[in-house]
Amino acid sequence: MKLVVALLSVVLTFVVVLRTPALATPERRIAITIDDLPAASASSMNAATITAMTKQLLATLREQKIPVVGFVNERKLYFHWDEVNERIAALNLWLEAGFELGNHTYGHTSLNRAGLKEFEDSVIQGENVTRLLLAQHNMKLRYFRHPYLDTGRDLQTRREAEAFLSERGYRIAPVTLDAWDWMFATIYEDAKKRGDTALQQEVVKSYLSYTTEVFSYFEKLSRDLMGYEPTQILLMHANQLEAEHIGEVLDLIRKRGYRFVTLEAALGDSAYSLPDTYVGDGSGWLEHWAVTHGQPPLNEPSAPQSMLDRLNALPHPQP
Repeated sequence: MKLVVALLSVVLTFVVVLRTPALATPERRIAITIDDLPAASASSMNAATITAMTKQLLATLREQKIPVVGFVNERKLYFHWDEVNERIAALNLWLEAGFELGNHTYGHTSLNRAGLKEFEDSVIQGENVTRLLLAQHNMKLRYFRHPYLDTGRDLQTRREAEAFLSERGYRIAPVTLDAWDWMFATIYEDAKKRGDTALQQEVVKSYLSYTTEVFSYFEKLSRDLMGYEPTQILLMHANQLEAEHIGEVLDLIRKRGYRFVTLEAALGDSAYSLPDTYVGDGSGWLEHWAVTHGQPPLNEPSAPQSMLDRLNALPHPQP
């Protein structure tokens, strides 16, 4: 009888172990945000190209059921006056696909470089079309993303801007992960125009490799700084690189154990209520919190020098 009890105890212990490994591995969660709608390179793309790129990007996001908020620079709607309606229609595709739109200022205006009044005017001017489109889908404009992640060159300016945004009903959309896809996309699009498929493949490989480095670094920084990994918020951009390869990025993220959540759910993480007095050059919120707590991060991974050299060789590269 004692032997039976002992064996039963071993079996029950084994079953418990099998059922509880997930408890030893904290669940990772991430929200995806995409800036510079309707297209990052809207000045050099016609409406048909923007529409095709948007449909390709949205098809992957919808197929994989990824919740996304896209942030709009409304000035990009007016680069070619004969295409305004088509560009607005391309922007509306995001809402028709079930996604949400936020404000990224009218002209991608940096709070650090512009005065507070110019910044506020750009926020207001950037609402006109987006609010109307959202209203047609029974939605409200509720998120704002700082261009260049510039939140203010001094604390007073930052707090005044935050108060202004709050009064207009916005919640600021932070960023904790940024793999500089805009840089890789600039090189990628140039290679695509020239038919250089080898360089396109090199860019994609380099981008995915750098993305892995960025995730590893900031996951560790999260644990070192807070003792856990908060729900991350990834910054991406509306460009041809993501339209054609975002599926590979999503696969990379899944393999790291992440579950995709809405921006609203991500902001429910207590980390986003931490004290934040960071001012200076645009930076992610993990750096904000580290600097606020007197622990400036060290050895952040640098973008590949080969890609930086190629970017600098192009005429007037723009983020």
